[in-house]
Amino acid sequence: MNVDLPTLKAREAYAWLTSSIQPRPIAWVSTISADGRTNLAPFSFFQGVSSSPPSLLFIPVNTREGTKKDTVRNLEQVPEFVVSVVPFALAGPMNATAAMLPYGEDEFAAFGIESAPSLKVRPPRVAQSPVAFECRVHQIVPVGTGPLAANIVIGLIENLFVADGVLGSDGLPDPAKLDLVGRMGGELFARTRETFSLARPDRQR
Repeated sequence: MNVDLPTLKAREAYAWLTSSIQPRPIAWVSTISADGRTNLAPFSFFQGVSSSPPSLLFIPVNTREGTKKDTVRNLEQVPEFVVSVVPFALAGPMNATAAMLPYGEDEFAAFGIESAPSLKVRPPRVAQSPVAFECRVHQIVPVGTGPLAANIVIGLIENLFVADGVLGSDGLPDPAKLDLVGRMGGELFARTRETFSLARPDRQR
């Protein structure tokens, strides 16, 4: 079958996208407002961008009413954020922070999530997350307008925190020790402990 996405209602198109692009890594993003109020929210449109310069992106979509989410509102005031990764042990708290709280209410406090100070940016990281990327906003690119339109947030990574306990014998994060979760369609999530290897093709061809 073929699905003519541009002709569908935004919610219907969203369902097709999130059910077809799987699994999606989760960026647990902390931000801070100009008056020092923190926000923590998960986003599953998330990916690395470049290693030169080190950068990543995540994509907050607008609310069903067409307004910007608190994360974007904070970034427009203080253009800094932290992406904490989500291990299986933190899947429940991460999911709780997807709730739409009133603007300015602190998800760290509301859901009992411990924070830790960042090294180079103002927003804190999730203390129990094994990996956190401290970023400064490089660019915010709006895509569309109204309900479920998006803002592509591109961040330059200023510092990478990695817990010593998740490092493997090669000195890099071990996927099995990270035990991250990914977003599937609907209410489904995946766990990334099942892996396999494929030999890289000859790059000289």
